[in-house]
Amino acid sequence: MRVADFDFDLPADLIAQFPPATRGGSRLLHVDATGTLHDRRFSELPMLLRPDDLLVMNDTRVIKARLFGQKESGGKVELLVERVLGEFEALAFIRASHAPKPGSRIRLSGDIALDVLARQDDLTRLRFPRPVLDVLDEVGRLPLPPYIEHSPTADDEARYQTVYADAPGAVAAPTAGLHFDDAMLDALKAQGIRTARVTLHVGAGTFQPVRVDDVADHRMHSERYTIPQPTVDAIHETRARGGRVVAVGTTSLRALEAAAQSGRLHAGPNETDIFITPGYRFRVVDALITNFHLPRSTLLMLVSAFAGVDVIRAAYAHAVAERYRFFSYGDAMFLESPSE
Repeated sequence: MRVADFDFDLPADLIAQFPPATRGGSRLLHVDATGTLHDRRFSELPMLLRPDDLLVMNDTRVIKARLFGQKESGGKVELLVERVLGEFEALAFIRASHAPKPGSRIRLSGDIALDVLARQDDLTRLRFPRPVLDVLDEVGRLPLPPYIEHSPTADDEARYQTVYADAPGAVAAPTAGLHFDDAMLDALKAQGIRTARVTLHVGAGTFQPVRVDDVADHRMHSERYTIPQPTVDAIHETRARGGRVVAVGTTSLRALEAAAQSGRLHAGPNETDIFITPGYRFRVVDALITNFHLPRSTLLMLVSAFAGVDVIRAAYAHAVAERYRFFSYGDAMFLESPSE
C-alpha cells in the first residue's frame, strides 16, 4: 500500500477551529455494517447502541504541555512535553534556532530553570526543579493541534478535555470523547449500556506526518497505556451476553488491540507502537466512534482497516460534500464492523 492511497482533498474551511456550542451538538455520520451511510446527529447515538453493548473510553487528561523559555545565550525556545518520565523528568520536542546542549539550562517564566540532560532521537530529556505537572500547571499552555489556528483560551481548556478525563499525561485529547456530556452518559446508563475505562496517554507523535511512500516503511511512535482488570472483566461479560465492544476513539481501540496481540486480552500497564493498517484482524473491538482524520495519516489507515478502504473513501467523500466539520473539534462517525 502507498501512503498516497489515503489522501483526499479537504477544503480548509471544513477544519473545525472551535467546538460546537454545546457538547454533543455535532453531526454523526453512521456507517453501518453494510457500508451504507446515514446522516445523523450525535444526540442520536443511544438509538444506535444496544442494551448489552459496552463503551470503552480513554480517561487520559490533557496536560498543559507547551512551554516557552530562553536558552542561557538568550535565544528563544519552544518546548512541547511529549512524555512525563517521573515526578521531576520529562521528554520534550524543542524548537530553537540551535538545540540546547546537554548540561545547559532553559529558563522559563517565574524563574524556573530546566536542566538539559540528554538527547534521545528527536526528543530532549529535561529535569524540572519541581514536579513536572506542577510546573506545567503553573506556566504551561494547552497544546492545541497545529491545524487549530487560534491561541488557547479558557473555553479551550474546558472543551479540549473529556468530561471523564482523570489521568494526566496526554498532549492531545482523545477527541471522540469530546462529544459526550454528563447527560449523554446518564442516558446511556439508563438504557442499560455500560461503560469501561482504559488510559492511553496520547503523544505528540499523533500529529507527526507520515514521511515515507510505502505504508510498510512507517514506524509508529510509542505510547503508554493501561487496561484495568475490571475493563477486561467487563469485555468478557459483554462477549458472554452477545453484546458489542464499542471503542470511543482510536486511542481506546489501539490500547485494547495492543493488549490482545497474544490472542488474549491482558490487563495492566504497557507501551504500544501498534500500527493498524488494512488487512489487520481485529480481536476486541466491534464498533468505533471516531472523528474525521487527517489525509495520509495513520489514523485514516486505522479506520480504513476497520470499515474497509472503499467504505471509508466513500464516507469521507460524502462528508466533504455534505460539509461535515473535520478533526479535533469536528463531527463524529459511528463505524460498525463489516462482520456485524
